[in-house]
Amino acid sequence: MQALVCQPTVAPALFSAEGMVGVIFLLTVALVVAGATIAVSARRLVRAVAGLAVCFTGLAGVYYFLLSPFLAMMQLLIYVGAVAILIAFGIMMVTPDEPQTVGMKRRTALVGPLAFSVAALIFAALSVLGLKTEWQVFPRQGASDIKAVGLSLLTTYGFVFELISIVLLMAIIGALVLARRGRN
Repeated sequence: MQALVCQPTVAPALFSAEGMVGVIFLLTVALVVAGATIAVSARRLVRAVAGLAVCFTGLAGVYYFLLSPFLAMMQLLIYVGAVAILIAFGIMMVTPDEPQTVGMKRRTALVGPLAFSVAALIFAALSVLGLKTEWQVFPRQGASDIKAVGLSLLTTYGFVFELISIVLLMAIIGALVLARRGRN
């Protein structure tokens, strides 16, 4: 069997099918980055959870582009539909009686440039890796029927499915702990 290598001879036009798929993929990645930025930089906890949900939704889009629609749907159902909502409910059950700090702790002058340089180094390494790699297109295997999905969940992906349920259980326990602390 000969390996398929994806090397276009001419760059796709923006208004062609390949160009629009590229634009949609870039918008999906931008959604992930924007949601993650909101999640880590928001001062209010509710906005941080909303940013986390946006990041999870964009990540489901990335999974879909990686030809894994089942994993994309599980991302939406478990992380957006369950984990983020449980965290939001946990936040809503906590009473805001805690004293609020006026400003953030003072950081040293090295934290910002050091974090930026580490992020730039990782971005450059991943960019070089992405450009130097010879990407292969793999043909789809099998049909996407319900019986095959059920069999793969019970055989091949049983351990992964149990790990996802443990993540969901930890989110429930975390929401309960947050709710209990807020009532005392």
